[in-house]
Amino acid sequence: MTTSLWARLDVRHVVALGEVVRTGSFTAAAASLGYTQSAVSQQITRLETVIGHRVVNRSAGGRTVTLTPAGRVLLGHAEALTGVLARIATDVAALAEGTAGILRVGCFESVGSSLLPSALARFTAAFPKVRVVVEELPDDGDLLGLLETGDLDLSFAVLPLPEGPFRVRALMEDPYVLVTAAGASVPAGDGEVDLDDHPDLPLMAYAGMRPVHAIESRLGRPGLRDRVVFRSNHNSTLLGLAAQGYAAAVIPWLGVDHARAGIRIHGLSRVGPRVVGIAWRGLPGRDPAARPLDDAAQGFVDAAEAAARERETHLRDVLDARPT
Repeated sequence: MTTSLWARLDVRHVVALGEVVRTGSFTAAAASLGYTQSAVSQQITRLETVIGHRVVNRSAGGRTVTLTPAGRVLLGHAEALTGVLARIATDVAALAEGTAGILRVGCFESVGSSLLPSALARFTAAFPKVRVVVEELPDDGDLLGLLETGDLDLSFAVLPLPEGPFRVRALMEDPYVLVTAAGASVPAGDGEVDLDDHPDLPLMAYAGMRPVHAIESRLGRPGLRDRVVFRSNHNSTLLGLAAQGYAAAVIPWLGVDHARAGIRIHGLSRVGPRVVGIAWRGLPGRDPAARPLDDAAQGFVDAAEAAARERETHLRDVLDARPT
């Protein structure tokens, strides 16, 4: 069928099909939708006329229905369309209540457990009527994909970003640390560790999809990958295995649960920090910097910056307190 013929399809037709299947009959669907039974039957008939296929097999009196193959295909789209309509209703209701709508923010584990709680608290205090929907995924590459398609408004990410219509605000430097079991003899004390001084030390690291995350990339020594015996997208897994003594974990400072028992945290020499930022989508085909943020999104970026400054202050205090 041509696109022009499909354009004749009415949302009500698809919604009626979904309700007929959900309730199991034309009669029940009519009661749920507030229609007469004949009106529901007409909606399904019009739907079948537009697409050129039967979508349901009717029993006598239309009391029960079964889907045809075409009906099963269409039902999947009906369920998706119903979800879109529900989200539209929610967003419009939020605007009617005087809010700025829904702000959708992406994050990954280490940021979700460190920067996000403080940023949310600050943002909520300034924008009490804005609802923040958080999407957490293991890797920021997937989050940036959602940002590019418009499914997220903002997302935390690690710089540098891949090519794309993104604008980003750097938030903080997050140094890498070495986490070992508390009783490990390598290294002694709390001094910084040069991994080259411990060539037999097995390592664990992040398994992100972007090359920028690989610790061997940050060190500029591809051969280091041969010492990595395990990779995970979850810092809690790496910390648990480090505490057990399986291997030493190389993870960012923000990813460390400092209250966890059984681990020792060491600084790393000759390993540059990662830079955590917050990104949003620019206008396609234009300079990403040309797209201004709305008040709510700008407010969240500001809150994230304040949360990052707070964490950096804490990090400096910890480092200054270490014995030299």
